[in-house]
Amino acid sequence: MNDRTCIVTRRQAEADELIRFVVGPDSAVVPDIKRNLPGRGCWVTADRLHIEKAAAKNLFARAFKAQVTVPADLGGMVDGLLSRSALGMLGLARKAGAVVLGAAKVEGAVRDGQAFLVLHATEASDDGVRKISQARRATVHLGGPAILAYKLFPEAELSLALGGTNVIHAAVLAQDAGQAVEKRVVALDRYRGGTPNDLAMLAAVADEDDAAEDME
Repeated sequence: MNDRTCIVTRRQAEADELIRFVVGPDSAVVPDIKRNLPGRGCWVTADRLHIEKAAAKNLFARAFKAQVTVPADLGGMVDGLLSRSALGMLGLARKAGAVVLGAAKVEGAVRDGQAFLVLHATEASDDGVRKISQARRATVHLGGPAILAYKLFPEAELSLALGGTNVIHAAVLAQDAGQAVEKRVVALDRYRGGTPNDLAMLAAVADEDDAAEDME
């Protein structure tokens, strides 16, 4: 078995597109999010659907060629690990001064090109999200970068990670810390089967451009 071949799809992929698992001393399957645990590992496509399929079809035992115990909620366990990793890195970015909070500051960071990515709490109002999305579209129209935006964490988790209260909107700035946060946020979003709304935003921009051309 190739080290980086998904045991469900049998397809090879880059390490960031897979999650590694090992067998612990108690014969239980253990997710190795950081890919640094000792022992022989197996790999599964990095989304909850494939991990739950591997558990349901007893593919871990086949991959390890041994009787193993699969945690009852392995999918939820991996989600929790990815979430804590992203929030932890977000906290480090805050300590490095690479995060701004609040709708007005986030919108400003987007418009002046400092924002690397945007986070909205799951409780964020449509109006608050819309204003920041308009700023992101305007940035693209002016030739700036497409700034990703995600709704992955409730307000309580964002507030705890960022040391604030009632954190609804946050922007991670374009520094090294921002790239580290992005890597973990993207991994969590992919695991949950979501798509960053930058795709919808870019599609909307393209539609607006097409409409403008049609009017010329």
